[in-house]
Formats: sequence, structure tokens, C-alpha cells
Amino acid sequence: MDIQTLISQKDKDNILEFAASLTNEYIEFLVPLLAEKNDEIRYPAFLVLCERSRMNADVYPYWDVFVSKLSHENSYQRNIGVTLIGANIRWDEKKKFARIFQSFMSLCNDEKFITSRLTIQTIPLWAKYVPELLDKTVKELITINVKSLKESQRKLILIDIINALIAIREIKPSDQITHYLIEAMTGGLLDKKSVKQLETQVK
Repeated sequence: MDIQTLISQKDKDNILEFAASLTNEYIEFLVPLLAEKNDEIRYPAFLVLCERSRMNADVYPYWDVFVSKLSHENSYQRNIGVTLIGANIRWDEKKKFARIFQSFMSLCNDEKFITSRLTIQTIPLWAKYVPELLDKTVKELITINVKSLKESQRKLILIDIINALIAIREIKPSDQITHYLIEAMTGGLLDKKSVKQLETQVK
């Protein structure tokens, strides 16, 4: 399978199959495609590299490329950077993430709502690989000013934060997390259905 075939057949099975078969040469070919303006080229390359990152460490050498995207003026590029960094923290034996932690987490408050959500949503994927950064991560999460967002956005971002904190609490429990979760669930921003769904996880 090649990238053109993948573009025309963007189902999950094809992406997984393609990702599993990647060589270093093909990874080198795909990474620059992340900068393509054409979404029909950029997006399949992105999906394949995300899947490959979960399977193997051979996308990690492009870490600095992904880091450079965190400050890109285009939010799509910031999204790509956040997602691929999050997927490659598991391979980060050189502890590069600690050096960019603040820049990465600043995107939890990005001007684009989807970027903020994506950044927070990566946390459960990488939390267990960086236990030394979890206290700082909790601090960043609980200081997000949810009420400053549009009313339609508050519930969504709060649920993202709650899910991230629950994932962290499984690794490193703290009274600070428990207090935030209780406050969040009783503060009136979540509807009864959302509270009920979260209650079993928060106990």
C-alpha cells in the first residue's frame, strides 16, 4: 500500500496495516507531509504516524519537528505537534518532554478551543510515563479557568480535565485531585447525566 491508496481508503484497518508496515525510509517521507496544506495528504500521513508512534519508537527521532509545531501560527499544526508529542512520550528515554513541558501545557489554554481540548486529552495517554511531572501537570489542570470560556465550551473542557485527573489519580493519588473532582461535580457546570457517568470513576 502507498500513500495514494491510503488517501482513497482512510478506514482504520488500512491505517493500522500501513502503520505496521512502515520502514524508516517511509517515515522520513511521511513526516514532511505533515506540513502539507492539502488535508487529503496531510491527514492520512498524520494518522499513520500517530498509529506508528503507539507501536514503535522509530517516529520519536522526529521529536524536534513536532516540538517546532507547538508554536506554529496554524492551529492544525499545533494540533499535530501536541498529538504526536503525546504519542511519543512513551519512547522519551532522553527526558526531552521535561524541557518543553511548560510550552506543551500552555496549549491547554490555547486560543483555539479544539487545541486546548486535544492537549488535555493527551494526558491520560502519557501520564504513566512521566510520574515525576504529574504534580506539575495537576497544577496546570486545576488552574485552567473554565468559567472564562464560552458557556457552550465549559462542560466539554471540564470533562476533559476530569478525565485527565482521574487518569493521574490512578498513578499518583492526591487530596488535591479528589478535592477538585468533588468541586467540579458539584459546581453546577455539569448536567446530572454527566455527573452520574463520572460518579463511578471518581469514587
